Amino acid sequence: MKFNERVFSGMQPTGSLHLGNYLGAILQWIELQKTHECIYCVVDLHAITVWQDPAELSRAIRQVTATYISAGLDPMRSIVFNQSQVSAHAELGWIFNCVARLGWLNRMTQFKEKAGKDRENASVGLYAYPNLMAADILAYRATHVPVGEDQKQHLELARDIAQKFNNDFRESIVRVGREDGIFFPQPDPVITGPATRVMSLRDGTKKMSKSDPSDLSRINLTDDADTIARKIQKAKTDPEPLPSEPAGLKARPEADNLVGIYAALAGSSVPDVLAEYGGAQFSTFKKALAERAVERLSPIADETRRMMQQPDEIDRILADGAARARAIADPIMAEVKDVIGLIRS
Repeated sequence: MKFNERVFSGMQPTGSLHLGNYLGAILQWIELQKTHECIYCVVDLHAITVWQDPAELSRAIRQVTATYISAGLDPMRSIVFNQSQVSAHAELGWIFNCVARLGWLNRMTQFKEKAGKDRENASVGLYAYPNLMAADILAYRATHVPVGEDQKQHLELARDIAQKFNNDFRESIVRVGREDGIFFPQPDPVITGPATRVMSLRDGTKKMSKSDPSDLSRINLTDDADTIARKIQKAKTDPEPLPSEPAGLKARPEADNLVGIYAALAGSSVPDVLAEYGGAQFSTFKKALAERAVERLSPIADETRRMMQQPDEIDRILADGAARARAIADPIMAEVKDVIGLIRS
């Protein structure tokens, strides 16, 4: 069968969203909502794969929602909700636990990175995280998923799960009226634009991350103008002036990162930025970058702070989004139960 094009993506409410989230994902989400049916989730069930303080988790769910909207997501045009309000995620996640193979999960590199040497003490949820991610996508029969490099392997697993479900239950799928025997689509990755991988301000070889212990390594989308400017001024650089050509950025990861950030914030290209600033010292370039970042990001922080003073309004947006999400997912889950032989009311 032909599936309607539908986009699904989400972020965890663990720590403040940062510049890397904005340039690497949210800007693309904003563009996609202009042309596609989009579902954007605060994936709070994924957050609890490691222990979270309950009061902080509730606050973080609202803050991520507020940041989504302050950055430009339109909750009237897109569906914006938190994952735990739609039971289809957890239900389908369990069914996919029974479809996916242990060998598939054993190959997931992100679990190895997150669990580290203490794998025996990691939660089962952290291990089975990719199955829930597959359920997030396929509960809506989403066809397109914006992903960064660190999630591409998980999307491949979602495709494998969709194919195995279709193969395992082909006869039942045909019996419930899908003559081609295809129940779930195989979702395609949507590769992000030129600033897909924003690096740490303290180490240009590491990705900007919410989990980095140094707050100076990232620009949070809740940072005020003074904090943004201070972090850029303190960003690690090298003693050489900026090159005039992109080839001159090789083996200069911090310079490459700052030029890429400037280009993304300005809606420009790296060659154009270097054509303007080639030969300049970092003191000059950082000042220009700070002005550009403050102009672009401080309104997001201001609006997020305003929205956080109105938690009831955030909760209303989430409840409305969850109702719209359930309207899509619940009929699909009913069909899933029919296909696999579960009796439902």
